[in-house]
Parts: sequence; structure tokens; C-alpha cells
Amino acid sequence: MNSQTIIFIVISGIIALLLALFQYIYRSKKSKVKLWLAVLRFVSIFAILLLLVNPKFEAVSYYEEKPNLVIALDNSESVAYLKQDEKAKTAFQNLISSTELQNKFNIKTFKFGENVLSSIDSFYFNERQTNISGFFKNYNELYKNTISPVILISDGNQTIGNDYKYIVKKNQPVYPIILGDTSTFSDLRIGQVNVNRYAYLKNKFPVEIITNYSGIEPTTGSLNIRLGNSIVFAKKIEFNANKTSEIVKANLNASNIGIKNYKVEIAPLENEKNKVNNYKNFAIEIIDQKTNIALVTENLHPDLGVLKKAIESNEQRSVSILKPEEFISQSFDFNLVILFSPNNRFNSVYKRILNQKLNTFTIAGSSTDWNFVNDSESLFKQEVTNQSEDYQPELNPNFGVFIVDNITFIDYPPLKSDFGTTTFLVPQETILYKTINGINTEESLLSTFEINNQKHALLNGEGIWRWRAQCYLNTDSFEGFDNFIGKFVQYLSSNKKRQRLSLDYKSFYNQNENIIVNAQFFNKNYEFDTNSNLQITYVNEETNVSKTLPLLLNNTSYRINLSGIEPGDYNFSIKSNDEPISSSGNFTILAYNVEQQFLNADVTKLQNVATSTNAKSYFIDEYNTIISDLVSDERYATIQKSERNRIPIIDWKYLLSLIALALSLEWFIRKYNGLI
Repeated sequence: MNSQTIIFIVISGIIALLLALFQYIYRSKKSKVKLWLAVLRFVSIFAILLLLVNPKFEAVSYYEEKPNLVIALDNSESVAYLKQDEKAKTAFQNLISSTELQNKFNIKTFKFGENVLSSIDSFYFNERQTNISGFFKNYNELYKNTISPVILISDGNQTIGNDYKYIVKKNQPVYPIILGDTSTFSDLRIGQVNVNRYAYLKNKFPVEIITNYSGIEPTTGSLNIRLGNSIVFAKKIEFNANKTSEIVKANLNASNIGIKNYKVEIAPLENEKNKVNNYKNFAIEIIDQKTNIALVTENLHPDLGVLKKAIESNEQRSVSILKPEEFISQSFDFNLVILFSPNNRFNSVYKRILNQKLNTFTIAGSSTDWNFVNDSESLFKQEVTNQSEDYQPELNPNFGVFIVDNITFIDYPPLKSDFGTTTFLVPQETILYKTINGINTEESLLSTFEINNQKHALLNGEGIWRWRAQCYLNTDSFEGFDNFIGKFVQYLSSNKKRQRLSLDYKSFYNQNENIIVNAQFFNKNYEFDTNSNLQITYVNEETNVSKTLPLLLNNTSYRINLSGIEPGDYNFSIKSNDEPISSSGNFTILAYNVEQQFLNADVTKLQNVATSTNAKSYFIDEYNTIISDLVSDERYATIQKSERNRIPIIDWKYLLSLIALALSLEWFIRKYNGLI
């Protein structure tokens, strides 16, 4: 309380005292009744003046804060495959119900597989992937400001994500409980198969196979690649204690169009414990044409490399970066022309596009000559202000020309764009709006438009290389951005007539990945219909078993996740139950369970993680030891903390009660003594 407040309190007391004496003592007969009335009047006036001054008092409260203890359980299929699921459940339940641990720690629980969940209501050990690094990434964010030891109940075998030993913070102790043993067995396995998703007819395509050996005795493995019942590649591989892996490269023929399913196999050893990892299926789609895209530019810019990389992430597409004069000599080779920062050097390019009726994608940058573009373009006009502004993107939730998924553009870096209004002279669909400081300007940042069976687009800004980088920061992958650019270019490069029911799916999936099928349904005005009733019917070609399921609305598309269905070849059709409209396709699911490729727990890595974080590792049969070790560890002590609050007197309800009581007593005494 400062000195000024104290002075106001003293003045309030003097004023209250003077008023009370003036009303009951000054020029009146002294009596005990009037003395008590003066006291009550002083109390009520002084209390009211205190409320006006409203002094603040400091209140200190003390509380104890126990350290956190995080218990995380691996819920993936590999735990069950190694026959450790029941032991894992028992250890988890005993740890969270331990009275000693509960008295010393605030226990937090998680389970993880492909995703991380804080719910512990059930454990089925059915997650198709293991992302231990994903758990540690969340853990580091949640407990970065506290010492919170973690008990990791896992076999240590990770199938997706970054290497978790580099994600673990050194100042956060990690106590692995290892689900498995140290027994070693001789084992031959297919570690990985690297192959492109597409190949071109009558070409050869490369296949890279990584083979591994666990054992001491020298052995020879027979590696084959099969297409159906035919062996298309064979090689003998020798291993010993010093040579435990070999990379085998093969070039296979793409003889006819379609999806081709191959099987890589390495003959298992006698009495080999795990024979599942001796086989791996892969598929390749053989196509007879490639989409060629011209990226015409006069300038060097990082956006050029990002566009080429994103578009060519799909092997069906090829990008050529050309000068305007180079494009003129090759214009008949391209399905789409990307005009990057056009200026008056593009005059002949615009004429060639008009004559050949080519589809275009215009990207306006800081070196764009808008006076030239406005004279050359008949589809849009840009107000010329010679000023620029940084605009952030905002996705149009009603965009329905093609499906935009796995990317939201939330908090993406801004693009540098010309300040001024863009006027479209033909109907257009806005994909991204311009925003400034979170305020939507309703101006287009990225739009598409169609006229005379030609498709065009305008991106009014440069700097999309930052978007691809941001996508990686958000998701540890470029896939979301590359898929968006790929779908965008696929739409622009195709001259197919727009359909009311369009599908988006892959030609083949691996068994362990999400099998997603998307569909868009439009009304007769080609507006996305959010009230449609769509259903999918899929049929296994081998067993002829079929199933019908509804599709669920997901933003501007309908989606179904078919993960979990058996490997094989499938035909499917999606139809509307409201109108006689349907569309069909087919896909292949490759048999491969990555969680069944492991023979043992990754003991070495888990022990290294424990050592690097100044903790200990335990095998599942000795998990009870960890309770006494944690309880006796002096690093994890309960901390007494204080909380200091400044409380204004106006919040003190007893003062209001005192005022009411003083005024009531004063009135009662005066009434009783006939002074009223």
C-alpha cells in the first residue's frame, strides 16, 4: 500500500469522525445513546469512504506442487506381434495405480501409435504405425518448463517419423520399460524397397532393394523379384558377421500399361523365427504419356525451383523452365503454360497462347509489367498503383473446383502483391483470399477461371517458396503443399469437361497407410452440394465380396477412410442416392504390415535414450523396480510455492456487511429511543 493511499485513508477517518461528532455530539445533550449512535455513524461513513478510496492489500497463499510423471504406452501392432501386449497392460495399470507414485507425482498418461492420445480408456495394440518421435514432440511442448520424467513402455521400434533419439531433450529423464528380450536370432529380411510410383511404357524403371542380415554364421540368400508367377529378376547374396547388409539394384521392363504388382522375396533361413519380413510387395503404374508444363520467365527467383519441385513430385509431370524466345520454338510440346512475372518480352508468348488456345497460370511478381499485362489480357485487369503490400492467404471454404485437403494455409507467410483491385472480366472461383492482419479484404490472391474450353489461373503474389517451407515446419513433410500444387496443375493442364461428380483417389495403396477416397458433388449450376447423399460400393475382385458405405461431408468434399480392408484389387463406384449420377474407379491394396517386420525390441536405442537423459532402462519383467527408484530419486521433490495477490477492499464482502449492520443498528436505536 503506497503512502498516497494511507493519506486518503487518514483523511477519510477524520471526515467520518467529524461528521459523526457534528451530527450527534455537537450542540446536543450528551448521552450514552448518542455516543453509540455517533460510533455507528462513524463506522458506516468511514467504511463507505474506504470503498471510494479502494485500497489494495497483499495476500500471500502457499501451496505444494508435485512433479509430473508421464507414463506413455506403445499401442502399436508390433507389441502384440512380439507377444508383449498383456505384460504391457499389466505394467501400465500397476504403475498408474501405485500409491507411492501417486503420493509423489501428478501422473499423466498417454498412448501412441500413428497418433498420440491422452485417452487411456482402452488398449487394443492395433495401431498400424509407430511414431515415437511424434509422442516426444508433443511431450516436449507440454512439459518444456518443468522437470517431468517419462516412463516409456515400448519395444522401441519406430516405423514413421524422425529418429526419436534426436527428439528427446537431455534435461528430461526418460525411463524406458523395454517390451522384449535380448535374445538374438539369425534373420534375413527385406529392409526397404525404393521405387518410383510411375513408369513409362517400353522403358526400364529402377528398383533398389535394401537387404539385411542378423547373425554370425556366413550364409547365402536367394533374392527374387516376381511379377505374378514369373521371376523377372534373381540374384544370390552373401552375408557374414561383417557384411550384414547389401543394396541390390535392378532395372525392370515396363512392357504394358496399367498397375503391376511385384513381390520381392529372399529365401528364409532354416528355423528362421520371423519369415514375414522376408517378403515385400510393391506396385508401379505404367503410363504412356507425360504432362509437359512450360514455366516461362525472364527472372531468377526461388519460387521457380519450388514450383518445379512440387509439380514434379508426381512423376507424371515434367516442368521446363524457359525464356520467352525458347518457349516460342517449343510451344506445341506443352499442356500448360506458367507465366512468371510477365513483361513486354512476353508479347509473342501471349500471341502463341491465343493462337494455340493453351491453358495458362499467371504468377504476378514484383517485376510484372501490369500495363503490358492489362493490354494483353482479356480475362482480368489489375489496378496499377506502383505500390506493393504483404498479404497472407485465407482458404475459401466454399471453393469446389477440385478438392483441397491436408493444407489449411493458417499462419502461412504473406506473399508480396501489388496494391490495388483485381477485376475479373469472366466468372472466376477464388481459392485464396488476401488478408491483412487477419482481416479478409475479399480480394483474390489465387483464382481459377474457365472460358471457351480453356482453363486459366492467377496468383497475384510472389514468395510461395516460404509456403513450402512452412508446410514442412508444420507437418515435417512437403507433401501437403506438393499435393495442393499437383492438384492445381492437374486441373489446369486437363481439358476434360467438368463433371458433377468427381473422384480423388490413388491407384494403389500400401496396407499400412490411410486408404482415403474423396468425392465432390455439384448441383446443376456447378455449386458444391453440401446436402448430397453419397455412398460407395467396393468389390474385392478375387473374393467377389462387396460392401456399401456412406461418405461423410468433410469441408468441400465427401470422404471415406477404407483403412483396414484386406489387401487385393478392388473395383468401386460412388453414386448419389438423390439423382441418377455415379462415377467408378479401381485401386489396389498391397499386402505389407510394417509392424510385423521386427524380430526383437530395439534394446540398444532405448538404453541409449535412458543413458543420454541421465535415467535408467528396465525390462518388462523388472518394471516394479522403477517405482522404488523414482520415489527415492531426490531430483523429483515436491515444491512449496507461494502466490501473492493484490486484493482491492471493494472485493471484501465483509465490509459491505459491516456497513449494512452499522446503518441497521443506528436506525433501530434511533427508532427505539423515539429519535425518528
